[in-house]
Amino acid sequence: MAVDYTVIVVYLAGMLAMGWWGMRRARSKSEFLVAGRRLGPAMYSGTMAAIVLGGASTIGGVGLGYQYGLSGAWMVFTIGLGLLALSVFFSARIARLKVYTVSEMLDLRYGGRAGVISGVVMWAYTLMLAVTSTIAYATIFDVLFDMNRTLAIVLGGSIVVAYSTLGGMWSITLTDMVQFVVKTIGVLLLLLPIAVVKAGGFSEMRAELPTSYFDPLGIGGETIFTYVLIYTFGMLIGQDIWQRVFTARSDRTAKWGGTVAGTYCLAYALAGAVIGTAAKVLYPNLASADDAFATIVKDELPMGVRGLVLAAALAAVMSTSSGALIACATVANNDIWSRLRGVVRPSDEEHDEVKGNRAFILLMGVAVICTAIALNNVVEALTVAYNLLVGGLLVPILGGLLWKRGTAQGALASVAVGGLAVVVLMATHGILANEPVYYGLLASLAAYVAVSLATRPTDAAVLAIWRDRLAGREPELVSDPVPAPQ
Repeated sequence: MAVDYTVIVVYLAGMLAMGWWGMRRARSKSEFLVAGRRLGPAMYSGTMAAIVLGGASTIGGVGLGYQYGLSGAWMVFTIGLGLLALSVFFSARIARLKVYTVSEMLDLRYGGRAGVISGVVMWAYTLMLAVTSTIAYATIFDVLFDMNRTLAIVLGGSIVVAYSTLGGMWSITLTDMVQFVVKTIGVLLLLLPIAVVKAGGFSEMRAELPTSYFDPLGIGGETIFTYVLIYTFGMLIGQDIWQRVFTARSDRTAKWGGTVAGTYCLAYALAGAVIGTAAKVLYPNLASADDAFATIVKDELPMGVRGLVLAAALAAVMSTSSGALIACATVANNDIWSRLRGVVRPSDEEHDEVKGNRAFILLMGVAVICTAIALNNVVEALTVAYNLLVGGLLVPILGGLLWKRGTAQGALASVAVGGLAVVVLMATHGILANEPVYYGLLASLAAYVAVSLATRPTDAAVLAIWRDRLAGREPELVSDPVPAPQ
């Protein structure tokens, strides 16, 4: 394992070096939070693919392939579909808004009234998303070093917190590009063909496994529908995803770069399912489907290659973890803390804003590591995150983009009713039940439409500014979003 250890150590050291280099570029709030809005198509595509394909997509995607066969690709496939829909239909308009958070977009659209409550929901989502990725370090470091779970979480989490705190989005962008390359080589170019060959090829896999393993819909129609609701729609509205859209150099970059990243996700989904199916042939009696990735890597790959593939798994986890962490910190600082203190967008100099956001990344990083140590179930944490996001924020965000009659009161009612319904239904039906997101989303939609129609339309001046910003005719805000009309 000495060669494998060397590969991993070099990789982790490289991540810290990228963080240090990124610190030298992050001199303003824009540079620190959205990489100066300067990413071109190649870098934008790579970093967008890196953030959406995390530990759940890699380790979890292989696990679903082990359990269901090729139809196990649907979870990651719906993530790719969501990214494609975001890129084709919404990303250009989002990029032109020149904001930093989803809550700022809601304030701009509805007149400055939606910030704190939507910020709290988005903060809870990004926190839980970062926690799920951080928990995954335990699995990887256990395979590598037979390391205690808590120590593994602290080690992996600390590296991500360190480079994210140092350089913000610039450090995360640089590390994500490296992680994208490592994932592509490790999972698509090495593990996929080796796993298929070790399993005897597709003909042997078909002979050994039930026909349901090769049924595209074998995982079940209801499960696929739930994946679409949670992950496809979740991709449209998550702060972690929008914050990457804000980094695009132009709306054209956001549209076409995101389309390339979404297409890559579809290929990655199929690769994970095929690897899991091959693992089922090789190891038919694993105690847990989620052990399939680590087992096939540990037992079937030659030294050096094994280290690179495990580095790919680390890359997948770290890219999502760092993206969720900076999103969580951005929301906590800009949408919650600053508003509760009544501070109108900091004041003095941009460099002070960098210090404040850096402090929040460090603070949220500690919170994420502590929460990850306390929790055990990755799937439950991820489900809580996406249920809150989709049930509480999907309707007011898409409603604001698509329906001009939506009002601030309707948006607030939608967030409150949808979020509360999701929480209550998770408590009564169970976290993994389908009902929370189904009925939470319906309740949110009903509240949004009913309250919007029952209240006065949004002020014409607010809508005029909104339309100008969507068209790219207004400069970036230098103060708080548009205040509510008196």
